[in-house]
Amino acid sequence: MKRMMKIYSCLLLVCFLSCRENHQPVQRFGSVTGIVPEKIATYKSLHAKVWPDVLKMIGECHIRNYSIYLKRINDNWYLFSYFEYTGKDFNADMEKMKADSTTQRWWRETAPCQLPLPDAAAKGATWSDMEEVFHADQSTSIVQSIQ
Repeated sequence: MKRMMKIYSCLLLVCFLSCRENHQPVQRFGSVTGIVPEKIATYKSLHAKVWPDVLKMIGECHIRNYSIYLKRINDNWYLFSYFEYTGKDFNADMEKMKADSTTQRWWRETAPCQLPLPDAAAKGATWSDMEEVFHADQSTSIVQSIQ
């Protein structure tokens, strides 16, 4: 019986350590940009058939759960994006993505649809970063208020 308990304890320890080694910290990102109302159908059509190599690069750059939402506020249309980053060097991964020729071609297709907000336009960017103020992770019962 003692031997079985030792074996069981060792197995639990191995499982625990392997789960910890595979666990990657997640950073969540939200951003917003405007969209040209006459280009909404084009933008939706492009995203209904995202090029496989663009999706591959997104994965290679450690991005997961990437979503884009569309919302009309008063007379203006906006896109909201959300993704999770699981890598170790966000800036290096974003540089890798920027250098990818397929991604560059994709951005040339989507850019005419988007209307950067003033803060992003001032930096030559398309998307404006958003501040995370709350996160609830139901899978681990963690609720996090960001300050």
